[in-house]
Amino acid sequence: MIERLAEKNRIKLDRGKGRAMVGRGRIAECEVMLVKPLTYMNLSGQAVGPLAKSLGVPPARILVIADDLDLPTGKLRLREKGGAGGHNGHKSLISSLGTQEYPRLRVGISKGDGATVDHVLSTFNPDERALIDDAVKLSCEIVDLVLRGDWGRAQERAEHHLK
Repeated sequence: MIERLAEKNRIKLDRGKGRAMVGRGRIAECEVMLVKPLTYMNLSGQAVGPLAKSLGVPPARILVIADDLDLPTGKLRLREKGGAGGHNGHKSLISSLGTQEYPRLRVGISKGDGATVDHVLSTFNPDERALIDDAVKLSCEIVDLVLRGDWGRAQERAEHHLK
C-alpha cells in the first residue's frame, strides 16, 4: 500500500532513520511522510513510534494501514481510533505511541485455512490478488479523502466496499 501511494504521488521512498523506509511529498495538497516499517508487522511500533516522537507528530495525525484477519479478503474498514483487536502490530503501535487513539485503515486478508503465520506470510491466489488490488486502489482514494478532511466520505467509501 505504501509503495502504491508513493508511486501514485511520485514520492521516493528511501532508507530513513531507524527501522523504516520513508518518503516525503504531497498527497491531496497536504505535506505527508509515508513510512514503511522494515520490522515485522508485529514490531511496527518500533519503527513508527520513535519517528513520530522525533518529528513531533501526534498519534491522531498518523494513519496506520494494516492487514486484518477478521475481515474478508479485500474488504476495508476505516476507524478514527480503536483497540488492538488481537492484532500484534496494533499492540506494538499502541505501546510505542502510548495511546490507541490513532486512525487506521484495515485491509481484510481473511483467516485462511491453515496456521495463521503461514497464511499471513503466503502469497495471494489469483482471485484473492484481484480483490487485494481493488482494495489497494480504493485505499489510495480513501487516503486522499482523509487528507482532504472528508472523513465521512472516506468512511462511506470504505463501508460501501465492505458490503
